[in-house]
Amino acid sequence: MRLVTAFLGVEHSLSGRRWTGPDAETDRQAEAMAQATALPRPLCQTLARLGVAANGAEAYLTPALRDLLPDPHSLRDMQAAAARFLRAVERRERIAIFADYDVDGGTSAALLIDWLRQMGQPAPTLYVPDRIDEGYGPNVPAMRDLAKAHDLILCVDCGTLSHDAIAAVEGADVVILDHHLGAETLPPALAVVNPNRQDESGDLAHLCAAAVVFLMLVEAGRQLRSAGRQGPDLMDLLDLVALATVADVAPLIGVNRAFVRQGLRVLAERGRPGLVALADVARMDSAPTTYHLGFLLGPRINAGGRIGKADLGARLLATNDPAEARAMAEELDRLNTERREVEAAVRAAAMEQAEARGLDAPLVWAAGEGWHPGVVGIVASRLKETTNRPAVVIGLDGDEGKGSGRSVSGIDLGAAIQRLAAEGLLIRGGGHRMAAGLTVARDRLDAAMARLSELLGRQGAGRGGPADLRLDGMLMPGAASLELAEQIEAAGPFGAGAPGPRYVFPDCQISFAKQLGESHLKLRFGDGMGASLDAIGFGAFDSPLGPALMAHGGARFHLAGRLDINIWGGRRSVQLRLEDAAPA
Repeated sequence: MRLVTAFLGVEHSLSGRRWTGPDAETDRQAEAMAQATALPRPLCQTLARLGVAANGAEAYLTPALRDLLPDPHSLRDMQAAAARFLRAVERRERIAIFADYDVDGGTSAALLIDWLRQMGQPAPTLYVPDRIDEGYGPNVPAMRDLAKAHDLILCVDCGTLSHDAIAAVEGADVVILDHHLGAETLPPALAVVNPNRQDESGDLAHLCAAAVVFLMLVEAGRQLRSAGRQGPDLMDLLDLVALATVADVAPLIGVNRAFVRQGLRVLAERGRPGLVALADVARMDSAPTTYHLGFLLGPRINAGGRIGKADLGARLLATNDPAEARAMAEELDRLNTERREVEAAVRAAAMEQAEARGLDAPLVWAAGEGWHPGVVGIVASRLKETTNRPAVVIGLDGDEGKGSGRSVSGIDLGAAIQRLAAEGLLIRGGGHRMAAGLTVARDRLDAAMARLSELLGRQGAGRGGPADLRLDGMLMPGAASLELAEQIEAAGPFGAGAPGPRYVFPDCQISFAKQLGESHLKLRFGDGMGASLDAIGFGAFDSPLGPALMAHGGARFHLAGRLDINIWGGRRSVQLRLEDAAPA
């Protein structure tokens, strides 16, 4: 039962959402903060919504990593992991890195490779499994082969559930640096460093794998200093940690926010050849933001693991050769274009199937013959966003199907998938709260999805309609100044767990509308009093939003979105990143 009054009376926007505004308590806190700190009112509104108190505003706006960095010792097995790593370094042992094929795995591997290179060590062996042929995580043949030629194997962003593969290792030590949900028992590795082990407190459960690797390097540096030696400057590695944190949709709270804020500064210095080359092919022409990490750089790095060479993204991030970086970045950019084409076809088929099955259950799912395993996770994200329900998309091949799932806030998909695997309904499965992977026998597909829907329903999935659109207030076009956008930006970085402010421009008239490419919309709108503002709606034509605004016919609309700083030809201006609209 919905008791909150819809903002501006919008119960059903063009995207099917109800609009909600700031509550009275948030307004009161924002007003008090503005009086106590002399900070701009819109900025205080954002801080109040994020739960920041007036006496903590200054610290929030300028987070110091040294104050927020957790003690690496708070994670189990951390001291043993760092000590074994340093022993391998001191003895110049043969080191292998087994990394997952996504951004988090690639950045985790690049952190270790960069650190070892700065220490003058031989280049470690990088092994990234093929998504189709090997699937996620360590497998027995690969681990046995690595053990024959190496003394230490570091498994990054994977390994916590790989009992058989780790048990098959002979003659080498295995250290796992991961963040995926652990089972009741751990694999027989020398060390398993994972904030999501069942015997951990959960205080650091929000860390991605690259952050765990970074903390291991912090501990390694501490142990080096106690022995009278010096390690590399770890601050220069934070561009990789920031990229992984945003791309893996880790919540931007606590130390994660400091990682990303500092990492964006490092990235802006353009010191890492791989990221410089990737930014150039992606045509990034402004200071990096979380948007660039999540929507320009991240998808391109992922493209190698999705439909190309599995280790390409990790090798790009690790290289210090600009020419090699340029060649790899161009290949990843090409693969990303190909990935989008494959994704579009699978998305259309999956949505048609899901709609035929019904979108009102706790779980939305689809499965198709030959759907590429590299895009099922992205398509699951699209289904989740459209329906506000957990979604699973599975590609069938022979007697099995490999799939990916994405969840909504408050629903632990990883735990449900893990339970299905324990019950024998899945061949294997695991992940974390917001994302999971699975392999299922074709003849158990329907039973597995029915059981998963039941488990997610018990958690409350599917009880509501489309997600509400939360708005921070109203603005008029004349008030949306560049100065205001810069002030709000100071409260960032924004992302998962710390969404940026969203405003509505009420009762506006569209003076210009143009479709850009296949799915984007460019607008100019005004309030009839002389002031006007540009807007860009990315993906607007993937929903009713784009067609409706294109065919506005002079009608007036409430337009909702986030203020964005646009840089074109060296000129900075403010624009609206359009997310929704409703007839005025």
